[in-house]
Amino acid sequence: METKILIIDDDEKIRNLISIYLENEGYKTVKADNALRGLDLMEKEWFDLVILDVMMPEMDGIEACLKIREERSMPIIMLSAKSEDMDKIQGLASGADDYLTKPFNPLELIARVKSQLRRFKKYNADGVEVQGRIEIGQLLINTDTRQTWVNDKEIRLTPKEFDILELLARNKGFVLSIRKIYEAVWKEEFLNSDNTVMVHITKIREKIEDDPKHPIYIKTIWGVGYKI
Repeated sequence: METKILIIDDDEKIRNLISIYLENEGYKTVKADNALRGLDLMEKEWFDLVILDVMMPEMDGIEACLKIREERSMPIIMLSAKSEDMDKIQGLASGADDYLTKPFNPLELIARVKSQLRRFKKYNADGVEVQGRIEIGQLLINTDTRQTWVNDKEIRLTPKEFDILELLARNKGFVLSIRKIYEAVWKEEFLNSDNTVMVHITKIREKIEDDPKHPIYIKTIWGVGYKI
């Protein structure tokens, strides 16, 4: 399967340079000249890795990284002209997996891309999306047709139930708060007294779990949220 990488940088020369080196290695690249355009592309396409510049107009890379991490778990490599330790810490704290200071050696960037892709594949081997399919154990989710199967039996989910399950599956291993789930799925501000997410999680478990009281897929992390 073709590996697709999104390059978000407001410097056209750097975008093109990175793209040439990556495509010479057999990767497919898509380029965006600002964070907002990059986030818009991510709503329409699936990417295996994101290369994200920190210093950009309108929305910087730190804010963009936080936005990406609300819904996606693929590796993110940040680029910045800044070399101070606190800048690196801020970048990594926002959810980036690696950080490279400009100017950089393109060959070093390629090595880091390969390393992050290997690492992600190793630790997410049973939960990686392949051509619109996410497989986790006996749970299969087709993100293109919005169908779900468990043990080869199709499970009928409502649109919101599917959105929640897909969100958790795309972020396998990460704990998502009730607030994050609600705002990502319903696209509106969460009210602390709202138990909508909890009710939907209960219904999903009743459909996909053999024993909803002892779930093997959707785990409750008490006081934090839910994760697959």
